[in-house]
Amino acid sequence: MKFPLYLAGTLLALAPLGPLWAAAAPASAPNAADQMFAEYFRTETAKLAAGSLGGVKTLRDWTDHRAEYREQLFEMLGLSPRPAKTDLRATVTGRVEHAEFFVEKLHFQSLPGLYVTANLYVPKNLTGRAPAILYGSGHAVVKDGKTSLGNKAGYQHHGEWFARHGYICLTLDTIQLGELEGAHHGTKRLGMWWWNSRGYTPAGVEAWNGIRALDYLQSRADVDPEKIGMTGRSGGGAYTWYTAALDDRIKVAVPVAGITDLHNHVVDGVVKGHCDCMFMVNTYRWDYTKLAALLAPRPLLLANSDKDGIFPLDGVVRVHGELARLYALHKASDKLGLLITEGPHKDTQDLQVPAFRWFNRWLKNEPDTLVKVAAEKLFDPKQLRVFPVGGEPKDERTTKIHDTFVPLAAPAVPANAAEWAKQKETWMRALREKVFRGWPAEGEPLAVSRLRSDIAHAARVTEYGFTTHGDVRLSLTLHTSPSPEQSSPKKLILVVHDSREYHQPDVASSEAFWSGDVAVAYFSPRGFDLTTSGLSAVDQIEVRRRYMLLGQTIDSMRVWDIRRAVAALRTKDLLGDIPVQIVGYREQATNALYASLFIDNIENIRLVQAPTSHTNGPDYLNVLRILDIPQALALAAERQPVKLTGSDPDKWSWPTQTAQRLGWPRDRLSW
Repeated sequence: MKFPLYLAGTLLALAPLGPLWAAAAPASAPNAADQMFAEYFRTETAKLAAGSLGGVKTLRDWTDHRAEYREQLFEMLGLSPRPAKTDLRATVTGRVEHAEFFVEKLHFQSLPGLYVTANLYVPKNLTGRAPAILYGSGHAVVKDGKTSLGNKAGYQHHGEWFARHGYICLTLDTIQLGELEGAHHGTKRLGMWWWNSRGYTPAGVEAWNGIRALDYLQSRADVDPEKIGMTGRSGGGAYTWYTAALDDRIKVAVPVAGITDLHNHVVDGVVKGHCDCMFMVNTYRWDYTKLAALLAPRPLLLANSDKDGIFPLDGVVRVHGELARLYALHKASDKLGLLITEGPHKDTQDLQVPAFRWFNRWLKNEPDTLVKVAAEKLFDPKQLRVFPVGGEPKDERTTKIHDTFVPLAAPAVPANAAEWAKQKETWMRALREKVFRGWPAEGEPLAVSRLRSDIAHAARVTEYGFTTHGDVRLSLTLHTSPSPEQSSPKKLILVVHDSREYHQPDVASSEAFWSGDVAVAYFSPRGFDLTTSGLSAVDQIEVRRRYMLLGQTIDSMRVWDIRRAVAALRTKDLLGDIPVQIVGYREQATNALYASLFIDNIENIRLVQAPTSHTNGPDYLNVLRILDIPQALALAAERQPVKLTGSDPDKWSWPTQTAQRLGWPRDRLSW
């Protein structure tokens, strides 16, 4: 395989060169690279944990920023700007009777076509407005053959229990396991890494459905609008956290087995036990204590069992400890409780009874209630289905809501230079703040070291190691003229690739290389070559998900790696600050393209088989809310010439039209 490069009109062919050193072992078990990245995750997690509530020393340290933090959470859930609160079109499709209560089978539309199926449990013989509970269902699979009856049916005993004690309880289906079956596992199982690029998480849909459910409850004449609580376990516990953090209409909350800290998720690896619906897109790099803190000082009971494998006790206790400090600053320590019961991740009476008593205490002012009725399932799940089988609405978009919930950016081709300048400034600021916020601070020592050197294929090949960030060391190979008499290179070609395909300049066709004027470096960012993981494919998916929890993606950090590789090559002891030509292959072409936006003195860029969109290319947090690869190409082409190889020019009409309209030189964009 040969990749042609063009340097000052001279063809520089790159002929295949076998690995100078042994290739990585076949993937089978954690290797040295995996251990390095494990330490990286540990260090990054500790930084985020320390910064979560560490700076809150006084109450004002928190209250002055609470509104800002809440707005950040809206954004990280894909809810900024807010969706319009359109007509709910609440519809009751049936009713189930019990001696003490009845159940309304209903649906509403939290957005047009976004149907939420639910069961409303209402006590009989109410004499006035009753307090209400919004119940978030966890991951219960309840089916009749292939027909989903909704996970609300799996949690019916909670609604029944509250209704038998004087509460109106609205139990919601989720978008994955409801009657209209959507997706919670985009990155975990479905390979939809573009969810990250779009800034989409199903947690945002579940939180929005919860907010609209509050609208519905407050619209009812039998509900006391000032006495609404929320609870749920596992996934329902997580949705309780998110909904209550965003909406103060929830006066009391009891999230059950729904939160732990980043250390558990990232370092201990319990992320592997969770679907995407449990997590916000962590743009602002929070630990989950900050999410929990948004409920203060409202009455909050954290409930968990001591042997829960996906919400470990140590993390829950750490979250509670940070919250206890904040509640003390609010002088509201009595409103924070911690309930730990014995057992695994399971819905038990031991967890349910204290939750009921907590709501009675804070919504009914009945602190000493004795619970005499057990929570039990009283109905056949088929009785609770909202839609008749085969009668699902034709206009529903619940099953594909991930395609539309977070709007894509749709930038127009700029009309003139002034409009372009303004758009460019907006984009570059957004890339720094919303997409690459997880990059480390500039100026960390590169610690460049020479690892080995040899003469191969008429070139001197030297391998260098350098620090890209914290615990992560990467290497690159530099090909230079073998003759010590040759002068120092005046130009550098950096080849960024994604496999162990090392290449050697064909010196016979490259007078510039032979004379020593040009050096060629080969570099693979993290995850390739010597840092290829030894983990199984499934476990490597979980590694990628860890990056998102830290406010990064593996590809956004590869962009950083490319920047650092150039910086390492330009150190005084290597090549100095010489012009650079960058060549990128496949997805690394995109990463190289974005890296070029943050590197000065680049002569040109060559992109080979570059993806045309982040929907099928590298994923960076939120990038599709700002721009797509064609717009990034235009940003790069204004700075230096860009040449694309193996790509259909018709798919790059946006940058082509921009270049033409703004009168850029023809060489700025070519094929």
